[in-house]
Parts: sequence; C-alpha cells; structure tokens
Amino acid sequence: MKAIHKLIIKSYLGPMILSSFIVLFILIMNFLWRYIDDLVGKGLELNVIMELLFYVSINALPMALPLSILLSAIILMGDLGENYELLAMKSAGMSLLSILKPLIAIVGLIAIGSFFISNDLVPYTTKKMYSLIYDIQNQKQSIEFKDGVFFNDLEDMSIRIGTQDPKTKLLNEILIYDTRDRYGNMTTTVADSGYIKISDDRKSLQVTLYNGEMYEQTRDRSWLNKNKLTHRIFTKQKGAISLEGFALGNTDEALFNGSYSKDIKELNYWIDSLQLYSDGKNANSYEPLLEKFIFPFHKSLIYDSLKAQDTIIRRQITITDPITNMDVYEQRALWQLAKSNSYSSKGSFRFDEESAKSAISQLYKYQVEWHKKILLPVSIIVFLLIGAPLGAIIRKGGLGMPILVSIFFFITYYMISLTGEKMGIEGTWKVYFGMWLPIIILTPIAAFLTYKATNDSNLFNIDRYIVLYIRVKNSLIEMTNNKIKIWNRRKKH
Repeated sequence: MKAIHKLIIKSYLGPMILSSFIVLFILIMNFLWRYIDDLVGKGLELNVIMELLFYVSINALPMALPLSILLSAIILMGDLGENYELLAMKSAGMSLLSILKPLIAIVGLIAIGSFFISNDLVPYTTKKMYSLIYDIQNQKQSIEFKDGVFFNDLEDMSIRIGTQDPKTKLLNEILIYDTRDRYGNMTTTVADSGYIKISDDRKSLQVTLYNGEMYEQTRDRSWLNKNKLTHRIFTKQKGAISLEGFALGNTDEALFNGSYSKDIKELNYWIDSLQLYSDGKNANSYEPLLEKFIFPFHKSLIYDSLKAQDTIIRRQITITDPITNMDVYEQRALWQLAKSNSYSSKGSFRFDEESAKSAISQLYKYQVEWHKKILLPVSIIVFLLIGAPLGAIIRKGGLGMPILVSIFFFITYYMISLTGEKMGIEGTWKVYFGMWLPIIILTPIAAFLTYKATNDSNLFNIDRYIVLYIRVKNSLIEMTNNKIKIWNRRKKH
C-alpha cells in the first residue's frame, strides 16, 4: 500500500467515526423525544436504559451509515482541497479515482457489513426493542406521594399523608383505607409517621408505621348486614402489599415478529407464500361464484335444496325449466333459492376479496423490507461517490459547509425514499421502482460530480456564475433592442 493511501485512510477514519457518533446521537435523541412520556417517572434502572439505547442505536445504523459516509467524505476531501494536498496529489500525476481507491475499498467493506447488520442484527434487536418499549409503556409509574392528597393508583387502596421529609423520606400523618378483602371488609389505619416504599424487585410495597391505630370493620359471612368493628393500637407495624404492574414485564418477542423483524431468507419465504395466496384468491373468486351459487346446473343440487319443501312442490324442477310452466308454489320456492344463492355468493366473494386485499397489502410491506436490505449497501456507495467529488469541488473542511451540504442531499434522499416507499406499499407504484427511485435520481448526480471533480471544474465558484449571469443578461438586452429596431423600421415603411 502506498504511503499516500495510508495517509488518506488515516485522515478518513477520524471524520467517519466522529460523524457516525454525531448522527447516531441525533437519531437517539429523536427517539427519546418521541418516547419521553413513556420513560419518565417509571423508576427504570440504568441497565434497562442502556439496553434500550443499545437496541435503538443498532436500529438507527441503517439510517446513520449513509449520512455519516457522505459527511465524512465531504470533510476529508474538503480538508485535502483546502490545504492544497489534493492539488499536490494531482500535480504528482494521481487522478481522482486513484486517490479515492482506499476510500472505495473501506466503504465497500462497510457496505458489505451494513447488509449483514440490516439482515441479521437489526431484525433481532428490533424485536427486543419493541418488546422492551411495550413493557416500559405498560409499567406503572413509581409511587410519589403529595402532601394532603390521596394516592389512588393502588387497586382498592387509598393512601393520604400530611407531610413528608424530602431527605429522609419520612412520612407524617399517614391515613390508609384498605378495601381489598373480597367479603367487603375495610381496614382504616392511622399513624403518626412511617415509611412506604417499593421493594427492590418492585413486586410489593413495604410499609413501616409508627405510633398508630387500626380500625377493622368486618361483616358477618352469614348475616352480611351485621358489622363488627375492632380497634387496635400499635407502636410499630410492618407489612407488605402486593403490587401488580410496577415491575418491568417480559413480553414474548414473537408478538413483534412483523415484516421489519425478518431477515432476507424469511422475507423471500413470506413473499412467495403471499404471492401464491393472493394469486389463488384472485383466480378462484369467480369460478365458485358462478358454478356453486349463481348457475347451479346440477339437478341434484337444486333438488336437495328444495327437498325439504316437497310437500309444497309437486315435481322436481331445474333452472332450465320455463318459469311459465311452474305453479305459484314452485315459483316462490325457486325465488327463495335464487335469493339465498345471491346472499351466499355475495358473502363468498366479499370474503375472497378482503383476503386478497389483506394478502397483497402484506406482500407489499414484505417486498419493501426486502428492497431496503439490498438498497442500503448501494446507497452507501452512491453517497461516497457524491460526497468525495463534492468535497474536492467545495474545498472547505471542518463541520460548517460539509454539514449543510450533507443534510441537503440526505433530506432529498430521505424524502424521495419515503415517497417511493409509501407509493409502493399503497400499490400506486411498483415496489422496486418506488424503493430504487432515490438511487435512480442520485446516481446521475454522483456521476456528474465525479466528472466535474476529475476535470477540476469550478462548480461552486460564485464569480463564475455572476459573470455568466451578466453575459446572459446582456445577450437578452441586446436581443430585445434588436427586435425593437426591426419593429420600428417596419413601422416606418
């Protein structure tokens, strides 16, 4: 490997790692902003939060990699151009493609790795992430008492405290109403002070009370209208109240096994299955409808349908018999049969239609996910071929101009990708066209920028565009004056 290639690789790895962390941080903050209401106040342990953030970061990699590759390529080539290192390389006889060879090799390996990340790692972490989010969303918030306000989040219990010490967590003037007894018995507890906290496993509420009284009202099981009140004084009392919903659950990950959580092998299986199912439903929607319901030509079918009414119908009839040869009872029976067949045919056709629509909708979603996995490595290569020539043309390093240009191109790519994905899922466009539309649009741009950078074009030279604008403006003024002169000559003649 040439020394210049080692220098380029060393100069590229720093911006790439930095830009990857920046993009991942932004995407993780976006996730936390969306789910902040579900995470706050749940008393989550640090390991649970770190586990969730790990799953989020893995799922954000398919979106972060293309943007980080684009940003780091612009930064590297911009720094080389700004410090005249790129000019020195070209003066030594190196073309732009030879300069980019180590970058293409590194990004090629990243692109190959991104496929395995998207195909193997992301489906696994997606199921883990959604399962953990579901458990957090369904976990009740931690117990927080307010002075003078009843706490009613516990089933069949109400707790009121007068004041609480924020440092020692000591509660004063405690009042507890307990109606959990299935026979309707109620216990009222009054205490001067105490501690109430959730156990470490969050499965019970640990209650320690000091200097209090307990009043228990019990109902006779034989005579429910007869009540008995007992009174007890205590100096210290400990107890545990069972809790439900405060501990973090462990939901089965199989419940979140959608199209987004399958690898390409599973997607191929489901795509083939759904394609066969939808084709079968569409092909079989009309034949049973015609043969079994609308036009049942077999005599045995009609005869069996009318056999229960043989006391009314004098003879066997078929659909080919003239209706004028039938008496009133036979016409009525035939009309009822036709009505019943029409309702049955309508229900059968509607069921097949809804089944086919549901299968096709799922088919489009699975096809979209399949194309996403193939599209990611290609998009990484395309963004490199956009970012590197663009940095060589701009010749500005740092994080200012490169970030603006990267965001512009990535937003363009992202908006086109979302539009194509939406159109593909809805069936408006072919799925492959909608998913590959961003690449179809950006590839010519990458080729154009590469051509301009290879030929040292001043694509972003503002003075050049000002001169071009002045030339066009003068040409238009001259053309307008010539037309005015010609019009005046014709007017004189």
